[in-house]
Amino acid sequence: MRFAAVLAVLLSAASVPALAQASEAPIVSPVLLTDEAHDPWTFAEPEVARVTHVALDLTLDFAGKAVRGKATLDVQAAAGADKVVLDSEGLQISQVADGEGAPLAFTLGEAVEGKGTPLEIAIVPADVAGTRRIVVEYFASEAAALQWLSPEQTAGGEHPFLLSQGQPTLNRTWIPTQDSPGIRQTWEARIVAPEPLEVVMSGLRQGEPEDLGDGTRAFLFVMDKPVAPYLIAIAAGDIAFRELGPRTGVWAEPEVLDAAAAELADTEKMVEAAEALYGPYRWGRYDMIVLPPAFPYGGMENPVMTFLTPTFIAGDKSLVGLVAHELAHSWSGNLVTNANWADSWLNEGVTSYFENRILEALYGTRRASQEAALSFAEIEKVLAEKGADHPVTALHLPLAEATPEGGESGIVYDKGAAFMRTVETIVGRERFDAWLRQWFDNHAFQPATSAMLLADMRTNLVKGDAALAEKLKLEQWIYEPGLPDNVARPAASAFAEVDAAAAQYATSHFVDPEHWAGWTTAERLRLLAKLPRELSAEQLGELDVNLGLSRSGNAEILFAWLELALGNRYEPAVPVAEEFLAEVGRRKFVQPLFQVLMDDAEWGQPIAWRIYAETRPGYHSVTQGSVDAVVRPSV
Repeated sequence: MRFAAVLAVLLSAASVPALAQASEAPIVSPVLLTDEAHDPWTFAEPEVARVTHVALDLTLDFAGKAVRGKATLDVQAAAGADKVVLDSEGLQISQVADGEGAPLAFTLGEAVEGKGTPLEIAIVPADVAGTRRIVVEYFASEAAALQWLSPEQTAGGEHPFLLSQGQPTLNRTWIPTQDSPGIRQTWEARIVAPEPLEVVMSGLRQGEPEDLGDGTRAFLFVMDKPVAPYLIAIAAGDIAFRELGPRTGVWAEPEVLDAAAAELADTEKMVEAAEALYGPYRWGRYDMIVLPPAFPYGGMENPVMTFLTPTFIAGDKSLVGLVAHELAHSWSGNLVTNANWADSWLNEGVTSYFENRILEALYGTRRASQEAALSFAEIEKVLAEKGADHPVTALHLPLAEATPEGGESGIVYDKGAAFMRTVETIVGRERFDAWLRQWFDNHAFQPATSAMLLADMRTNLVKGDAALAEKLKLEQWIYEPGLPDNVARPAASAFAEVDAAAAQYATSHFVDPEHWAGWTTAERLRLLAKLPRELSAEQLGELDVNLGLSRSGNAEILFAWLELALGNRYEPAVPVAEEFLAEVGRRKFVQPLFQVLMDDAEWGQPIAWRIYAETRPGYHSVTQGSVDAVVRPSV
């Protein structure tokens, strides 16, 4: 039977532990993209024919590192439409048919750097608009979105592992669809995997897996809410589940599960805090999977199944801001999504602000203010490096900067959060929260642009108050580079003690280990950031011994230390960095450390080339691409 034909049965099936039935799907009309919202990084022509639903029937081939099967697409076609254009990259298409099995002509166009290859499928024109069904049989190997880990790359060491990373435009390497954030799609999947591996996806799992009698099992998933295509995600491996609350839980390798569950113990409280701020959580469950350390990001907000790096596990919940961030994406990013990559700040900046509000609700204003101060320092860092008039420092990115991987995190994330915080400060928290909640409610399950948010602010927040509009400087914040002079700066008192210790270090060259032991992770990171960038081997050695920096179990602190140490040719840090880079594939850590080494032609570059030759095969394509740009041009 077709997946669509059994959908109603699946949605009413009894849930397995840790899995819930899908909630009622929203009734959402497709939003046609305006010129302002058009995404130049897709071949799709959604105004002619738009994919609205994807049904996958795939088999995972771990030996061949490939997926094979078919994708059944429901396409809303305009009257007279004679084709639908999909995105693909590296897909091997065997045949295309309509819903009745009749073959459809198709062509793969010329490859375009950064976009892949257009897959154009002929359809019979109709006098009126309507839905067409298209079945694409295909094979995908060496897909950039998929990382196939050997048993040796896992904690258990016995079974292989598969993980995906679709954002921003990598899902076109394993799914033939229209891969643009403004083209929202519901989806379902049947995934066949070898025993004893478990499979999770960013949709609700339906019932128990079916034993196929040949050493494989079939898993069924449903996402009944329209999402951006990059949010279709999969992981498969030797993983187990631990319940955290009535609607929250975590998957991880058995060897990691206890530590992961302890670190994530506050997750249910986070969901409750988020709902108290900006309305109900609309996705049913909020589960997470802690992946092997090769995962290229800190976290990925895949609906109902957030993907997490194990590097957030510090043993003291000091890095769970990452979890708050991914949870907040359930509103800003997944519920309301940037229509194109010029407006990535609508996802990340709003989410970074939301994240801080969750942390404040759970852990207090002191921690929230410190996290905000660290975030603000990232803005200042980008402005110092790029210049306050550089186009990349605008929230809405100009065309030259608006690539899928474009922008600077200190702007997209941190300036976006500062904008939200500034508006909140000017209008008052109660009024701001009411506005932001209605923004989520009124634009739920829809793409959005900077222009749309600006118009909504004028209508529902400013409400014709000319004096308030002038005070807010909304257009300047969104469209102009740099920081407007009305920015709400973090309180200077947030790091008063630490900043004093950093200033004193300039003359004493000593940090009190007792003070360090009593500081939060944010305070420790602040100190490391404030230390002089040029230090002697003796000074670095004293810091290392007194503060235990090379032995830190906190990945953020260890990274900050290694960046400082390698930048000063501190030889004892080299084996520590080599071990760290061999174990961790998170791009945030890996790329900057290689950059520090490559900036030192005489001492650092030979070290970088040696380490990267050994570690590159273990990195996801996302990390490989970033580090290749740093290391390979000089090889």
